[in-house]
Amino acid sequence: MSNNCALCKAELTSMDTLLGANKLSDGNVLCNKCLNQTSNINEELLYNLNKFSIDDINEMLKTENTEPVPPVAVVNQVLPVTIDSDSGQISKEVYKRRQRKIKFELEKLNAHLSMFTKGEIKELPYLISEEEQIIAITDAQFVNTLDAGVLVATPKRMISVSKGMFGAAKINDYRNETIQSVSFVTDPRSPIIKLHLDERVVEFECYMDKEDAEKFYDTIKAMYNNPKEQSPKQINSASKSVSVSSEEIFNQLEKLGKLRESGILTDAEFAEQKKKLLEQL
Repeated sequence: MSNNCALCKAELTSMDTLLGANKLSDGNVLCNKCLNQTSNINEELLYNLNKFSIDDINEMLKTENTEPVPPVAVVNQVLPVTIDSDSGQISKEVYKRRQRKIKFELEKLNAHLSMFTKGEIKELPYLISEEEQIIAITDAQFVNTLDAGVLVATPKRMISVSKGMFGAAKINDYRNETIQSVSFVTDPRSPIIKLHLDERVVEFECYMDKEDAEKFYDTIKAMYNNPKEQSPKQINSASKSVSVSSEEIFNQLEKLGKLRESGILTDAEFAEQKKKLLEQL
């Protein structure tokens, strides 16, 4: 496989190949940027890229024809027709659509993931729907294990995906309501991220990239620590108190704004909580 995009000739990055190369029927490869641009002309490229050659792509760009181009060759698919997941079963097309979305999200986050996590990353389309956004991700494995792994944060939950060299992936789903707080143990070689759950503490070792682990923790601590300030549920409870000062209400409004900007609160949830706080002034 070439190390350069067949269209723009730029060198492929790890993000271009993390979820599998964007391979064409003639063996050429596209970078994520070119795939995104060409799929605006023909959406079928997102789902059946391996049916098209670089000549097909160039012809589409030349004519700006939005009709699907007949396939030159069909590569056998390795995915099952349906895939079991927490949300039911998904088709090949849904898997591919989620896969592309996750690729772009990881690029936007400038994720620094090691080559050892490719298997884990390929599990994510099974687990994360198109509506759920990845807001942080880092290499992280359970302490005292040899499995590679990733820790993923979304507005709703934390997901741990770990996998040994052989065997199936191990999926652990930690919903926001079960996480009391998070903490970080600094270490020059392998810092540890701790999830403090209702009845136990789960520890993840981040041995690949210390700075990336710290960046991940800086993102999630705003969601889970100081629940009185960060949780919409706590803000709702506080709004019922008659002894809340004006200054405290304005502080809560400011924090609500930050929660909305970070995607933790929807516009509707923000408006509802804002109304309840303003009623106390």
